[in-house]
Amino acid sequence: MNRKIITLAVLLVTAPAISSAASVYKWTDKDGVTHFGDRQPAGQQAESVSIRTGKRSESSRPSPQERVEALENREEEQAERQQESAVKKARRKQREANCETARSNLSILKRNSRIRVEEDGEQRYLSPQEIEEQREKFEEVAEENCGEPSGA
Repeated sequence: MNRKIITLAVLLVTAPAISSAASVYKWTDKDGVTHFGDRQPAGQQAESVSIRTGKRSESSRPSPQERVEALENREEEQAERQQESAVKKARRKQREANCETARSNLSILKRNSRIRVEEDGEQRYLSPQEIEEQREKFEEVAEENCGEPSGA
C-alpha cells in the first residue's frame, strides 16, 4: 500500500511539470472559429496560451509569411496614396487653368467690347444679350474653379 501512495504522490508532483512543458496555441480561422492545438498552424498567427492561468503568452510573433504580407499591404497602401495625390495634383492644375481662362474671358467681356465669333465659317458680333449670357457663364466657371475646391 505504501508503494501505491508513493507512486501516486510522485505522479501528482510530476504531472504539473510535464503539462507546463507542453505549449498550447490558440488561433482563429478565416470563418472566425477559434481553435486550440499543440502545434502552431502554418501560415497563421497563433497565440501561445498558458495552460495553468489561461493567459496569453507575450512571446507570440507573426510568421515570416505574415510579415511579408503585411509589408506588401503597406506598400500597396503607399502606392494608392501616391496615386491619389497625383490625381489631386492634376485636378488642382486643371482648376487653375479653368480659373485663369474664365478670368481672362471675363475681363474681355467687362470692357464692353464688341465680341466677334465665327459660326459656320461666317463671322458675326455677339448681341448685348449674348454677351451677358457669356458673362454669367464665365462668372460661374470662375466661382467653381478659383476658390477652394468643394468636396475634394
